[in-house]
Amino acid sequence: MMLNCDLGESYGAWTMPVDEQIMVHIDMANIACGFHAGDPLTLQKAIGLAIEHNVAIGAHPAYPDLAGFGRRSLAMADDELIACLHYQIAALDGMARAQGGEVEYIKPHGALYNDLMQKPALRRTVMQAVASCSVADVPLMIQAHPDHQQLSREAAEFGLVLLFEAFADRKYTPEGYLMSRKESGAVLNEEQAYEQATRLMDDGIIIASDYSVLSMPVDTLCVHGDSPGAVAMAESLRVALTKRKLSHVRPGANA
Repeated sequence: MMLNCDLGESYGAWTMPVDEQIMVHIDMANIACGFHAGDPLTLQKAIGLAIEHNVAIGAHPAYPDLAGFGRRSLAMADDELIACLHYQIAALDGMARAQGGEVEYIKPHGALYNDLMQKPALRRTVMQAVASCSVADVPLMIQAHPDHQQLSREAAEFGLVLLFEAFADRKYTPEGYLMSRKESGAVLNEEQAYEQATRLMDDGIIIASDYSVLSMPVDTLCVHGDSPGAVAMAESLRVALTKRKLSHVRPGANA
């Protein structure tokens, strides 16, 4: 199981100074593409840090909603949304290649991410956009869900591989979606996030808001860079993941 974080989200005078601190703890950096956050210099620095620390670079495109940090749903025609996604992905990949890196996967941001999980037609449009973008054969990261087999079948129609992501610091609904940030308790504190993440590592389950049990495959865990205590959370989860990895190594295997 890999650890990822949404980064590159400073913009002008608005700074989120966690990129350098958290990059040493993660495997994958979901870097903003300028439409919800991230000015060119911020993106350049985030990409450079990812390359320096051998962290996979992911494009993190959003609805064009800079004022709302990409957390407001927008009604967009299919061709408009596809062009919007192509623009963002190509821009980030171009900046990465200028430093000797490249985009290795794509993860939609914010409202777009949540909307595509619950709207099949929108999900197909996003899959079409990723399948036809300038970066060839990259996985699409979406939310791990109990109905993962259906999601994988949809992706296969476009020749896409999915990376299933769970959130260490977010509470889930009984239907397997993320609780709205507007609801009390939707964002977990560091202790709660650690408990949820280690339960996923050990048992592959999440306890939903009504205490029902959700079972789903998870490839990667997300810690939000704008969450309180994000760096400490990422550090503790890295330690937990490393311990579990070492415990699965057969004694004497490297002898």
